[in-house]
Amino acid sequence: MTDEDRRPVSHEARGVYAIPRGGSASPGGDGESSTTSEFALPQGMAPPKPAVGEAETTSEFALPDGLDVPQPPVGDAGGPASAFSTPRTYRAPAFTPPLGIPVVTLTTDVPWQDRMRTMLRMPVAERPAPERLQKAAEEDGPAVPRVLDLTLRIGELLLAGGEGAEDVEAAMFAVCRSYGLDRCEPNVTFTLLSISYQPSLVEDPVTASRTVRRRGTDYTRLAAVYRLVDDLSDSETATSLEEAYRRLAEIRRNRHPYPGWGLTVAAGLLAGAASVLVGGDLVVFVAAALGAMLGDRLAWLCAGRGLPEFYQFTVAAMPPAAIGVALTAAHVDVKASAVVTGGLFALLPGRALVAGVQDGLTGFYITASARLLEVMYFFVGIVVGVLLILYFGVKLGAELNPDAALGSVERPLWQIGASMLLSLTFAVLLQQERSTVLVVTLNGGVAWSVYGAMHYTGGFSPVASTAVAAGLVGLFGQLLSRYRYASALPYTTAAIGPLLPGSATYFGLLSIAQNDMDAGLVSLSQAAALAMAIAIGVNLGSEISRLFLRVPSGSAGGRRAAKRTRGF
Repeated sequence: MTDEDRRPVSHEARGVYAIPRGGSASPGGDGESSTTSEFALPQGMAPPKPAVGEAETTSEFALPDGLDVPQPPVGDAGGPASAFSTPRTYRAPAFTPPLGIPVVTLTTDVPWQDRMRTMLRMPVAERPAPERLQKAAEEDGPAVPRVLDLTLRIGELLLAGGEGAEDVEAAMFAVCRSYGLDRCEPNVTFTLLSISYQPSLVEDPVTASRTVRRRGTDYTRLAAVYRLVDDLSDSETATSLEEAYRRLAEIRRNRHPYPGWGLTVAAGLLAGAASVLVGGDLVVFVAAALGAMLGDRLAWLCAGRGLPEFYQFTVAAMPPAAIGVALTAAHVDVKASAVVTGGLFALLPGRALVAGVQDGLTGFYITASARLLEVMYFFVGIVVGVLLILYFGVKLGAELNPDAALGSVERPLWQIGASMLLSLTFAVLLQQERSTVLVVTLNGGVAWSVYGAMHYTGGFSPVASTAVAAGLVGLFGQLLSRYRYASALPYTTAAIGPLLPGSATYFGLLSIAQNDMDAGLVSLSQAAALAMAIAIGVNLGSEISRLFLRVPSGSAGGRRAAKRTRGF
């Protein structure tokens, strides 16, 4: 007996499947043990042995011969295909949403803004397929990354120009859809734009983003971008990707329609018209115009030195206040408060305020918060500049009366003319196209006429009168923009200029400078209420205007879209 025979047998070796000593695994095998397991295959049914050099498959999950699944194709880089690639044996099952698949027919008679907004508010799976793809130089269409880059560049120009977040998303979706990318999800915040495209649920998504670092008010450029998006969305025209890039480069290179000295003169005329609007005479007009032009030049100097806009507003608010205090200290028989109020009209950020409230009402709360915070910083800069001058004026003995009434002299014809001049100069400051200046001037005159008829003649509160007048501005501006397939900002922003709360802001700051905090806070609260009435009125008028337009058929999708921001 050898040492191997004397070794004790372990417990594992004594299992039920152990081969007894002296047995054979197969009958007739020399020196082999016999198989005693009940799972052994009968003789003659052994599986075929693999070829020489191949590893024997012992897994219980191995497929029988003839049922091998073909391997997925190799990727472009030579590696394995993506995990999101569709297998060859995959068949997509039929899927029906819980509420059914709505029948949506978006006719070309509806403006592209409304069509894109309707589809953006629908789930991706329920959006209708593109009506027609744009022709491109490539046989299979343009590359997806280039389409997304063009979309982001267009969205950047719109957002930097002051357009609302929902309108920017609608324009971005229109550009992608015009090139056949219908499963896109644009996302817009105050400084960041992103867009994601996924061809199907099992393919890799492509995402791109762009940051908005510079902002500038140029409504001429804004209108040109809208015309480009309108041409891309037109199914009867075929704009290639290269042509779209060329037109976008031309839009970026275009110079402003008005020179720098023209903007300075416009700022002075705006301040002078605002001073007449609140009861000033010719002397007040000239004084307010000089103060506003001086403040505008100082703001340009600060901008050239790279100072933030907060300090630019602070410096621009000082000259009108200083001229008003100087006239009061010199005992000149003029309304010095009208001079300061006129200078404030040229600085109040009405455009950013309307855009911020519009974003909040349409559900873009992050962008709305950022815009309103920007408005607050601008307003604080104006407050700091005016308060510094008023404080030193009070210390020097200037008899500034916070209880003086502005606009008490009823001069309706003069005030209507001043409001139209204010809207015209405001449009020049916004760099609007010359073809829209006349329309927005008339719209501003209508707004002040409605406000004066309700407040001075009818005895309504200034907040209610302002809201109704701003609603008419939004209504007419939105209808004109839809008629011309353009943005509504050039038709509404300048027209609300006569309604801005310049006098309430001035008297609130003057009361604070004279240590009357209660009266100052009350007046500033009234100014904030007037500003909110303007913004909400403009947005409400814009929404009412869509009731007069032809809506897309398949209104069920539209009704669900209206519930997008509901909390229940």
